[in-house]
Amino acid sequence: MVDNGNTYAERVSRLVGWGHWFTFFNIIAAMLIGTRYITQSPWPDTLLGQLYLAVSWVGHFGFLVFAVYLLVLFPLTFVVPSRKLFRLLTVCLTTLGLTLLLIDTQAYQAINLHLNPVVWEVLFTDSSENISGVSADLQHLFVVLPLIFFIELALSEWVWRKQRKLSHKSIGRPITAVFFLCFISSHLIYVWADAYFYNPITSQQSNFPLSYPMTAKSFMEKHGLLDREEYLKRQQENLGEAELVRYPLEKLEFNRRSNSLNILVVSVNNLRSDALNSASMPNTFQYSMDNLSFNNHFSSSNDSNGVFGLLYGLPTSYASSIKSQQSLPVLLDTLTAKDYQIGLFSGDNFSDPLYKDIVFNGLAIATVAEDKNHSGDENAIQAWGHWVEQQGKQPWFSFIELTTLDDFSDYNTNSGNTVADLKANYQQSVQSADKELAELYQLISKLNLDDSTVVVITSNHGTEFNETRTNSWGSSTNYSRYQLQVPMIIHWPGKVAGQYNHRTSHLDLSVTLLQDLMGVSSNPADYSSGRNLFDERSRKWILAGDYHDLALITNKNTTVIDKYGNYKLYDSNYARLRDENPALPVIMQGLTELQRFYTKSR
Repeated sequence: MVDNGNTYAERVSRLVGWGHWFTFFNIIAAMLIGTRYITQSPWPDTLLGQLYLAVSWVGHFGFLVFAVYLLVLFPLTFVVPSRKLFRLLTVCLTTLGLTLLLIDTQAYQAINLHLNPVVWEVLFTDSSENISGVSADLQHLFVVLPLIFFIELALSEWVWRKQRKLSHKSIGRPITAVFFLCFISSHLIYVWADAYFYNPITSQQSNFPLSYPMTAKSFMEKHGLLDREEYLKRQQENLGEAELVRYPLEKLEFNRRSNSLNILVVSVNNLRSDALNSASMPNTFQYSMDNLSFNNHFSSSNDSNGVFGLLYGLPTSYASSIKSQQSLPVLLDTLTAKDYQIGLFSGDNFSDPLYKDIVFNGLAIATVAEDKNHSGDENAIQAWGHWVEQQGKQPWFSFIELTTLDDFSDYNTNSGNTVADLKANYQQSVQSADKELAELYQLISKLNLDDSTVVVITSNHGTEFNETRTNSWGSSTNYSRYQLQVPMIIHWPGKVAGQYNHRTSHLDLSVTLLQDLMGVSSNPADYSSGRNLFDERSRKWILAGDYHDLALITNKNTTVIDKYGNYKLYDSNYARLRDENPALPVIMQGLTELQRFYTKSR
């Protein structure tokens, strides 16, 4: 068909009409590519969840492609009225867009993240050749790029020639209405799902690239559509609801020699690694010299979730899913299956919900009675001693939480120097904890448990007094060694005392106990992100984090990555490195570790 429009207005009008139809066919192309996101995401269990997936798929890609046309190509229609040049530019931009969409689907399949600067660097470096064939797949995508260009070129010409016939079919407005209704419906459905914690829909929030579903809780509350008290109640009931995990990945195998020793794990909350010295903790320091001490040990979190990593062997990011599934640690499940008795004691009766809601969910927790003449920790130790006496020859696992250091600021030091007072209070609290531990060591000997019990002394996290000069105090503020590095002392009958200086992690304890006591022969990767504590091979990184961030600690630096893939790099003293980039293989391995146990097929 020959273009007889000679005036500027006629040419622009013709290009606008062509642009609309060309955009429509590219929406269809984007939707077809977008099916890769659907195949790589869990299929919703409910009809409403499936309906939302369908309308969001149509509405999101319809909006995404049309928005690009409206913001980029439509203005060019007036700037570049030459039909041939405009169509060529449109074909080039469309080819680029579809190629980026294909690359994004590959990133989503490989590491469950959409394209951002760090993901782009990970995918397009030499290290990517080690990422499950990602490099080869990306090379195939670039082979397809010329094919996409020629298809777009052919489509451009076909639409130009058939534009008048397409316009006469009067289907443009109905099609536009369908895309518009799907887009609006998907957001309205998500508004309801977000307010009522409907997981089959809210779990799809990040399925598609550049997807930001609308929420309107404040608006709904203002207009009487949402009861705030009921919402807060549902929030507590559904806090952290997330994708399900397969934990362990495979059924455990038991082909190693087992040893039915008792196990006592003691968490001295808030105890930083360098507090373990002969001046501050003489009793525990001597205990560490007489037994096994891991002197370069890191908690898996800078907050109370360090205990989650200690017992589950998984990063904290899995905690919300574990909570929704009500899955006990594989370690505790295995001990229970082997007829171990479980005894759980705490100086504050496990006031942190982490214990009752996740780690020890469904297990009987001993209630430690208050005694004004003794601290809560001392009462917990005595209650533990009475419990042990009742077990007879039955093997047992017990956990004692000592909370003296949690309240170190309650000491009454008052020199006028706030920082000095905080440190002095902490020092006094450390000394008190050491005396309590000394009572425990004596009780262990009194009960003749030295030759039959593995005793683990550690902490959930450390404490900082602004050593990083970032105005960081206490815990949960950064991933420096002051907040992560904690003692790890083990009394293990039959093992020769020794000092270990290789880097170890809380994620390693469950592997060690399962392998060396329970006789588990399965690959640790099937049930943990850690390795055996006694494995002295060099490791590239130690993993720590919370619900939102991932920290990868190497010998030289620390990389902190948020849930969107943005990263910050710090040196060994936790000073920000703004002009350096992290090791991309390390980032890739860390991001992969955060996805391994999800039930999604990646």
